[in-house]
Amino acid sequence: MSRKEEFFVEGDLEKKITSISSLWEASDSDLAFCSSSNESAIKQIEESNAGIILCKKNLKDCVHPKRGYLLVFLDNPRFTFVEFANRVQAEKSGEKKETKISSSAVIANDVVIGTNCYIGNFVSIGKNCVIGDNSVIHDRVTIAHNCKIGKNCMIQSGVTLGEDGFAYERNQNNDLKKFPHIKGIIIGDNVEIYGNSSIARGSLIDTIISDGTKIDAMVHIAHNVKIGRNCLLTGGTIIGGSVIMGDSCWTGLNCTIKNKVTIGNNVIVGAGACVIRNVPDGDVVGGVPAKSIKDKISSDELFLMAAQK
Repeated sequence: MSRKEEFFVEGDLEKKITSISSLWEASDSDLAFCSSSNESAIKQIEESNAGIILCKKNLKDCVHPKRGYLLVFLDNPRFTFVEFANRVQAEKSGEKKETKISSSAVIANDVVIGTNCYIGNFVSIGKNCVIGDNSVIHDRVTIAHNCKIGKNCMIQSGVTLGEDGFAYERNQNNDLKKFPHIKGIIIGDNVEIYGNSSIARGSLIDTIISDGTKIDAMVHIAHNVKIGRNCLLTGGTIIGGSVIMGDSCWTGLNCTIKNKVTIGNNVIVGAGACVIRNVPDGDVVGGVPAKSIKDKISSDELFLMAAQK
């Protein structure tokens, strides 16, 4: 947990754990967590057999550990659980840090691959690409030329990065001419992109995915888009060309954002929404066409939506 985070403990401070589990299936040697803070949460904690449970801080005087067990009260038990679980997994792997590249991968001669990277089966990487340290490129990923991927990134199978965007110009006879795409993609550190998503390279400016952003499966991001830091784009999100999205945004399942729209910081876009206008900082939008619903939903609903971020 963060050194700056205030927390409280109650119970056996010598309690040892060997694994992690869900609250419902845990044994006395497991660490579990509970993110809720209502009456049902109290019951779940009391009925759980987990040796150590991470709980919401406002439950401190409402629930007490069984004999020989330990409760830890903090602001964000889920986040602390994730930090611990990732650390345990890294320690258990115990693998020597070195770059591994499948013999079936096709990689241009000038590609720069950092230390402790993994390049999977049938991956294709074009010219002038960079893969940062500790990044994992799973099987059958296609990375076209001029793509820069930062450190600690994860690209799942079937992802396509850096192909031409969809842009054409008509003349007076309605003939179509393809607009040139001469730029690339810049992906920051700690970015994760899930299966079968696609990100187009820029035409005259780079497409940018900033540090810490996570992109779910089947997401499409068009050319010239700039996505801010620590955004969560859930499955089926479609983002049109030249969209600018701020930091810490969340897009719901199967939403669409029209080309050239600007999305502020800390914005929530509801599932299935179609955004055709700019959205200011901190707003919540939903519907077709999308409109602000921040003042029309309950505080509980807003909390649940914000928690997804």
